[in-house]
Amino acid sequence: MRFQFLAIASSIAIGVVSVPKATAQIPFLPQLQTPSSVSNDSDNRVVSGWIYLDGRRLFQIAATKTNFPERSEDIQKKLRKIGQNYFQSPAETPVKVEVRQANGLPVIYVNGQYLMTVTSEDAGLRQVDVSTSANQVKESLEEDLQQAKQERQTPSLIDQGKIAAGTGVAMVIISLGLYGWQRRTQKDLKNSITSQTEKELFNYPKPADQAITTQLNQRQQQHLQEAKRQLFQLGQAGIWGGGSFFILGLFPYTRGFQVAILTAAQFPLRLSVVCIAAYVAIRLTYALIDRFASTLISSSAFLTPESSARLQLRVSTFSGVTKGITTAIWLGVAFLLALVSLGIDIVPLLAGASLVGVALSLASQNLIKDAINGFLIILEDQYALGDVITVGDVGGLVENLNLRMTQVRDSEGRLITIPNGEIKVVANLSSRWSRADLTIPIAYQADTEEALKLIATIADQMNQEMQWQSQILEPPQVLGIDQFGDRGLIIRVWIKTQPLKQWDVARELRRRLKVALDEAGISISVPQQAIWVNDEQSLNFTSNGKDN
Repeated sequence: MRFQFLAIASSIAIGVVSVPKATAQIPFLPQLQTPSSVSNDSDNRVVSGWIYLDGRRLFQIAATKTNFPERSEDIQKKLRKIGQNYFQSPAETPVKVEVRQANGLPVIYVNGQYLMTVTSEDAGLRQVDVSTSANQVKESLEEDLQQAKQERQTPSLIDQGKIAAGTGVAMVIISLGLYGWQRRTQKDLKNSITSQTEKELFNYPKPADQAITTQLNQRQQQHLQEAKRQLFQLGQAGIWGGGSFFILGLFPYTRGFQVAILTAAQFPLRLSVVCIAAYVAIRLTYALIDRFASTLISSSAFLTPESSARLQLRVSTFSGVTKGITTAIWLGVAFLLALVSLGIDIVPLLAGASLVGVALSLASQNLIKDAINGFLIILEDQYALGDVITVGDVGGLVENLNLRMTQVRDSEGRLITIPNGEIKVVANLSSRWSRADLTIPIAYQADTEEALKLIATIADQMNQEMQWQSQILEPPQVLGIDQFGDRGLIIRVWIKTQPLKQWDVARELRRRLKVALDEAGISISVPQQAIWVNDEQSLNFTSNGKDN
């Protein structure tokens, strides 16, 4: 369908271009120019500008800054009046432009009506003498006035109308083709997501690396779809806006609106294009980052489960940090392009920004310290998103990590923000693997050997079950009696688990041990306290009481 659409558009374009006599009359896009400075004096500096006819530039004039607006408006009014008189004359009437002399300066008359006096400032624009400059203005007036009158003739208007009609048809066809392409793209994406969802349902549960890869692919598709949506909207606006703008420039009666629109909308249009381009660039960059992350995780299939899981956490962390950095870069580039589009010279601004950057760097040493420490944390893989860490007296699940700060969620649901520069010593409870550390109190009167054997049996049975086998990495280790405590004999058990699974494994093993110890008649001791009395008077009093 895309090739058919391009073929139709090409055939329409060829048909429009082949219209006789009209191709030479298609106006070019008017290049508007504000009065520009020629000399650097204050109020007496010379500025220049253009004189227009039907939205077309004819010639430039120059005057002092104070006199230029009045002179430009006066010449423009006289030219419009001369043009109206000339356009109402018969078609065979030629235009007569004369150069006369007055006070030593050439004066231009059109069909016997005074238009302007050519000054030395006007000649300075063309870097010629005054007489040559006047002749150049004369030639321009003769050619453009004749062309403007020809454009107002019926055959020319018909030819321009054909071009306008062809342009309108081309706009409709291209717009419908672009709309159909957009709908087909959305439909293909929806079908892809639906098939992926069905595949996930039939393959549930699935490995963690596949789940993360699926999430990254979905986010990649969302970013691409958002970028395409913006490009489609920009394309539709370009088709209708550009086509309408082109049609306005075809006819001499509407070409003035074209100039007015371009004058009023050139800066907002440039800013809009910069903003949309920056947004699309950010979305495409996000899609590329997700694509790279998905490919990197998929390539870890030959790694060990521990290394693969750790790689997934690191990739997620790098992905978030990289998106933040690229967003800042694109926004900076967009800001500079916006300044350029507004006609602002950014070279002095960049020089000043460098000095401001040095001053800010001296004033924000803590921020730089946070950024450097955050970079080292990510580079050295001290912890990543999804890890459980302890920093000083606080700790929890890492929910957000960037170059400036780390945010963790503790067991009570509080979100704790820690500047990276304040992190000196960090304990990572889920790096590559974790350990369930159990201390089991047994009463002093219990059979120690039987208790040790029972605990080892229960732990091995749990390790053999499919549900827990994937979470327990190594056979459980019953280390033996760790200490004699006030609660009884403390037996220590170590179980190496997957990251963040140590608490689930420990809870389940405690539950099973309680049931098994109760069935075996081995009691779990409670804190005990014995009181020894070594007072002779109390002993004598007690013995005398018994004798009586």
